[in-house]
Amino acid sequence: MQMTIKSFINLIYCIGVDKDNAKQDQEAATSSGQASNTDSIKNVNVAPRRSSSRSIKRKKFDDELVESSLKKTAKKVPSSSDVVTPAQSLLKDKKMSKAAATAAAATKRPRKGKYAKTIKNIGRWKPADDLALISAVQQTNDLTAVHLAVKFSCRFTLKEIEERWYSLLYDPIISKLAVSAIKPLHPDTITAAQNNTLWAKKEEQLLGSISSASSPSLDVFKQLLMDNAHSFHACRTPKTLYNHWLLMRQYRLLPDQLAEPTSKLDAITFSDVERELDDEELVGIDDTVENEIAIAHRKSKLQIKNLENELPKWQEILDTICTEEKPTFDFDSDTLAVLRGRLVRYFIRKKEVTFGRATVDSDIDIDLSIEGPAWKISRLQGYIKLRPDGTFHVKNEGRRPIYVDGKPVTTGARSTLSDNCTFEVCGLKFIFLISKSAVAKVCKDGGQ
Repeated sequence: MQMTIKSFINLIYCIGVDKDNAKQDQEAATSSGQASNTDSIKNVNVAPRRSSSRSIKRKKFDDELVESSLKKTAKKVPSSSDVVTPAQSLLKDKKMSKAAATAAAATKRPRKGKYAKTIKNIGRWKPADDLALISAVQQTNDLTAVHLAVKFSCRFTLKEIEERWYSLLYDPIISKLAVSAIKPLHPDTITAAQNNTLWAKKEEQLLGSISSASSPSLDVFKQLLMDNAHSFHACRTPKTLYNHWLLMRQYRLLPDQLAEPTSKLDAITFSDVERELDDEELVGIDDTVENEIAIAHRKSKLQIKNLENELPKWQEILDTICTEEKPTFDFDSDTLAVLRGRLVRYFIRKKEVTFGRATVDSDIDIDLSIEGPAWKISRLQGYIKLRPDGTFHVKNEGRRPIYVDGKPVTTGARSTLSDNCTFEVCGLKFIFLISKSAVAKVCKDGGQ
């Protein structure tokens, strides 16, 4: 019995020791778990240090070549930078998801070129132009007539109008944009565009049913519009029908105003009609025309006779002007001749004088640059010389010709200068006047 109690006490002691050991192990495990959690939190919060694994390149010695070859064959030991932390993996996942979203959006986005082309096509075409085009084509079914008659905001060619119409029909993007642009237009703009719609052939045929000789009232056009409402445009009114009918009558476009076309076989040319005419039958038919021709002949003969009677009087006046001595203000006792221009008068008091364009190096008697622009005149353009017989002669020494009474005097040529003749050099015009008394005195005395 004593042994039994003793053994029971030992068993209880052993159980207590085991419990204490288990509790200590549990506490140790808990403390190690907390430590590992704190380490992982530190690893998440603290970013790893960036370092380069690339070695510095330098020349290797002989004893290092063997070691480097051994290093290449050795397995790479993972470094701290190769270890992926939870924070790095999270950032990597976010980048991957963002790139995938961008790629998906790029696939859904339409091409830029297509929209750019659409916007470019819409640029010149205004909403009012699209409305006018649609109304005119629906009314006439003729793009050529629309191109010739409709007034757009720009001058479109026939090809541009065709391309625009086909785009409105078959391009969903352009048609949708055009409709959305037409909707906000002001009602007055829409009404004006529809009122200016071209007239269809059917409408003009119905208006042609009204005779041009009649004077219809608005009630007639109102009744015509009511009877043929399906044929006329929705914006037509009796007033517009009346105005268009007046225009058709003015330009003789109504059916009863048009001449009936003749066939090519029945057409007669002017030469055929001329061959059929007999000249003998036309003689003496129209006495009125002959009387008018006779009266015109008598008037013309009378005018010629009056002019012939006045001719001696005009000849006398002309001779008086030509033979009359020039006024004394142009000449003095020493002046032989005068070269008179628009601004300047050059007095010739020597038997021989030079004329041209004066410069610093050359000195001439008559400087024509005073009269006007003389940049084309030579420095020594020519000479004017009085001969013993009392006549003046000019000699051209310049590059450009001299005109005496409209006749050219070329380089090296000579010409006689008469009294009251015209003298022209490179656009500068003069009149050459001679003092006959002074010239006669000089020729008689033989002085200079």
